[in-house]
Amino acid sequence: MNDLSSPDKLRAWIEAHLDPLHDEAVEGGQRRSDFDLSPGGWSGMKPEELTPAAVLIGLVERDEGPTVLLTRRSDTLRRHTGQVALPGGRQDPGERPWQTALREAHEEVGLEPHFVSLVGLSTPYQTGTGFLITPVVGLVRPGFSLQPNPAEVADIFETPFSWLMDLANYEEHERELPTGEKRRFYATTHDDRYIWGATAGILRCLHERLFGAALA
Repeated sequence: MNDLSSPDKLRAWIEAHLDPLHDEAVEGGQRRSDFDLSPGGWSGMKPEELTPAAVLIGLVERDEGPTVLLTRRSDTLRRHTGQVALPGGRQDPGERPWQTALREAHEEVGLEPHFVSLVGLSTPYQTGTGFLITPVVGLVRPGFSLQPNPAEVADIFETPFSWLMDLANYEEHERELPTGEKRRFYATTHDDRYIWGATAGILRCLHERLFGAALA
C-alpha cells in the first residue's frame, strides 16, 4: 500500500482516485452491485426504481495507520439485522450524498460532522433491496466521542484500513434461501467481525478505485 504516514499524503492519494464532491452523475456512470456474482440476477430482483442512499467510509487517523469506522446494526431492525455496516442511509429530498452520509453518521453513532474532512465519492453500489448507495470517503480526525443510537446500532468498532484493502482477506461465500435459491457474496472476518454483502462489496469497490485493478 502507498505511504500513508500522514493525513495529507493519505488524503492526496485517495482524492486523486475518487470522484469530486460536485460530481452527482451516479445514475449513468459505472456501478457495482449485489448481483455481480450472480450475472442472471436473483429471481428477477433488479428493481427499476432505486432509492438513493449514501454511506460514510470514515477513515480514522490513527498513529498505527488509518482505520475504517464500522457498526453492527441493531437486532431490532427489520432489514439487515445484526449485520456489519458503514454509517449511512437513504437520502432525504434535496440532499446531496455527502450531506446524507454526514447526517446519518451523526444520527447513528453521534459522530460530529466537524471531525470529518470529506475527500470524494467512490463507485455507486446497487443493493438487492433496491438502494443505490453512493459511498462518501472522509478522513476522521481523532478526538471525537461516539454514542450508538440503540434503535439503529448495536455496536461501533474500527477495522484497519490496510486489512480491508487487501483482497487476499476476502472470500466468496454462498447462502441458500428458504426458496432454495443461492446467492453469492464477498466476505471477510477481522477480530470475529463478519463483514459481508453490500458492505464488503463497497469496500472492495474502494480498493478498485484506489489501486486501479479491476475486480474479478
